[in-house]
Amino acid sequence: MNAITETNLKSAFGGESMAHMRYIQWGNAAKKEGFPNVSNLFKAIAYAEQVHASNHFSELKNQVGEAAVTAGAGFGLTTTSENLQGAIEGEDYEVEQMYPAFMAVAELQGEKGSMRSFKYAIEAEKTHSALFTVAKQAVDNGQDFTYDTVHVCDVCGYTLTDDVPDNCPICRVKKEMFTVFNTEK
Repeated sequence: MNAITETNLKSAFGGESMAHMRYIQWGNAAKKEGFPNVSNLFKAIAYAEQVHASNHFSELKNQVGEAAVTAGAGFGLTTTSENLQGAIEGEDYEVEQMYPAFMAVAELQGEKGSMRSFKYAIEAEKTHSALFTVAKQAVDNGQDFTYDTVHVCDVCGYTLTDDVPDNCPICRVKKEMFTVFNTEK
């Protein structure tokens, strides 16, 4: 594997791993703050971030040893509205900055598996940003996120609240490959 693509995969792995844990924490806080559906959304997208991290890790299958990973991302625990804003900013950064650059390098270096892993992530991150934006609008109006069921593709992390299509629009797997997250009542 080319060194720059390897470094980018490790960075993406670190960032997605941190997002996974950050969203679990922010989901717990949202529940305590009285937003159980926002909590469920955070937990579902935390799972999607785990899918991305796992995909990146799998692409690094032959790379062993130590790695220092710098993953820039928001940190800390504030209000649910502020946590949602941090999530939106993180997702948008990945969509607009990080993954396009990583994809361009992987393409230049002919790293097809890495290109696929990055493509899955960037396309799913778009859905995450949109869902967090809707949730933030609700919270800012003193309401919970409308949806209490969220579906996540186990292969690419695509996330939605509506009915699951027969095939994932990103990776094309069958709808049976989606994990369902329901708000705890």
